[in-house]
Amino acid sequence: MSSADSQINLSKNAIKVLEKRYLKRDKNGNCIETPKDMFRRVADTIASGDLKFGKTSEDVKNLSDRFYDAITHRYFMPNSPTLMNAGRDLGQLAACFVLPIEDSLASIFETIKNTALIHQSGGGTGFSFSRLRPKNSVVRSTMGVSSGPVSFMEVFNAATEAVKQGGTRRGANMGILRVDHPDIIEFINCKSDNNKLNNFNISVAITDKFMEACLNSEDYDLINPQNNEVVGRMDARAVFDLIVDSAWKNGEPGIVFIDKMNKDNPTPQIGQIESTNPCGEVPLLPYEACNLGSINLGLMVKEQGGTFVVDWDLLEKTVRTAMRFLDNVIVVNNYPLPQISEMVQNNRKIGLGVMGWADMLMKMGIAYNSEQGTNLATDVMSFIDYISKTESVELAKERGRFNNFKGSVYEAPHYFSKKFEGKTSNKISPKMWTQLDEDVQKYGLRNATTTCIAPTGTISMIAGASGGIEPLFGLVFSRLIMDGTQLLEVNPVFEKYMKTHGLYTEELMSQIAQCGTVAHIENLPDEVKNIFVTAHDISPYWHVKMQAAFQEFTDNAVSKTVNFVESATREDIKETYILAYKNKLKGITVYRNNSRQFQPMNLEQPKKTEKTIEMKPVEPSEDYNPTGEIKTVKCPECGAEIKMAEGCFICLNCGYSGCA
Repeated sequence: MSSADSQINLSKNAIKVLEKRYLKRDKNGNCIETPKDMFRRVADTIASGDLKFGKTSEDVKNLSDRFYDAITHRYFMPNSPTLMNAGRDLGQLAACFVLPIEDSLASIFETIKNTALIHQSGGGTGFSFSRLRPKNSVVRSTMGVSSGPVSFMEVFNAATEAVKQGGTRRGANMGILRVDHPDIIEFINCKSDNNKLNNFNISVAITDKFMEACLNSEDYDLINPQNNEVVGRMDARAVFDLIVDSAWKNGEPGIVFIDKMNKDNPTPQIGQIESTNPCGEVPLLPYEACNLGSINLGLMVKEQGGTFVVDWDLLEKTVRTAMRFLDNVIVVNNYPLPQISEMVQNNRKIGLGVMGWADMLMKMGIAYNSEQGTNLATDVMSFIDYISKTESVELAKERGRFNNFKGSVYEAPHYFSKKFEGKTSNKISPKMWTQLDEDVQKYGLRNATTTCIAPTGTISMIAGASGGIEPLFGLVFSRLIMDGTQLLEVNPVFEKYMKTHGLYTEELMSQIAQCGTVAHIENLPDEVKNIFVTAHDISPYWHVKMQAAFQEFTDNAVSKTVNFVESATREDIKETYILAYKNKLKGITVYRNNSRQFQPMNLEQPKKTEKTIEMKPVEPSEDYNPTGEIKTVKCPECGAEIKMAEGCFICLNCGYSGCA
């Protein structure tokens, strides 16, 4: 029996989430396994992948115990599909996929068919519609005219709606269109009606040329994807303002910086990045899949001299365990399409990320919105990235380099030394990157990517951790429990601090629950207000700077939401987008409180109205007038409130998430 058997420590809410969504059930719907059973099922299944590399049954048992310990101690959690499906008949362990769409009816409807199969298996899908001909283009085979990318998005949306009826959850989609596509204006406006395309997140693929034109107040070219010819020009600043206007109204479209994504594409010889998974943090080639897991940073600390410090030894051990776990996921996964199986096996991309970042900062007494906070982020993520790469080298020694290594960016000498030249980290020196380069030249890498910051809505609830790299959304929540009563739930780090310092009272907690933050609570020490900040307390500047600190040492992208108060202006969002570009982010999500008909969580904020700005030659739509009243979104599983964080809607009560 593993040592973790007697040490598993799950909250009541985590157990409830597992019982509701993850544990095996019989034909009558009754749970037939415990959380311990589930974790053992997952550990045994993933460890069994070692049998394909000549390991003995005893080796596999030892590895399973290692995986089990990491998960039950809540140090590491794989993504939801792995927890749900490992060791079960479905066996589909990946969260999301990207599928290609070429400019033909045959390709479009073949992709719709494949999308349905993926959604049936529990995965989400991402697409670029940028290869489709513009609306009203002549179709030579019929002499008719094309209906354009947006009309076909509606077909994909309807297919998703139909498939979810028979599946375990609704499939999520990402729809992306290049900013230089002639139909870009229609795309930007396609979700202005909240009743349309509800099964899609949408993002504009913004190019460096467009941003340069925007910053210089110049026109830019519109390109027909059929022949790559310039078919018109448009005012870049006006288009950018329209994107901002739409995001201010309802949070969409998001933006991805497609050239930055392709600059970091590890296998350019295979193809160009055109799309991402539904939450935007994993740029993928066609037929690639997300293989994700997250380390709980809130537990990667230890007490030393009366204060908390990072436990670097535990962090290294956990990273190495997680890397072996995720590489084995690729081995044992039952992929929904043969093209996906082939592509995933050839590139073996891993997305090891983090959760509990806010917990780590609070335990260490470091403000999220501070240079000390971003410096720690640099140290932590550079360490994770480096250790993950050294473990990928070890895996390559044992199992071979990934099949597409030849021609990849890693084949070039001094790749890592050049990539991180001039980038400061207190943990990883230039000499260490140089040694890694030498090892990669000698042995290769097992995985084309190793790091990614993904949404962790449900798994962070299981782990009892804050989500991803987000600040807390609230310090105290009024949580709806099963019998309909309201129960105050206080962040455990905050609760311990307040009790230790003699500041805790039920009356104060109730007061904080009204808005989730201590920022406006009188008579509290400044130290409390500095350390225990929430998403709306933090300026967009610090949201972006924190994301940038993690992005610098992350192969893929970073899922994060810049949460704005309702009174935020369009100019606030515009400045945030420009800051994101200048800080070399790969994408960014914004959400202004109360900006959607289906509102995540309503925290009390001062209201301010703003007239629609006028832009030429592109006019924004009229100020948003939703059909129906503004209301808090209710979880489809438990009826509690949902918040917007990490680019996803997440239930505060049962862990339901729009993301897998």
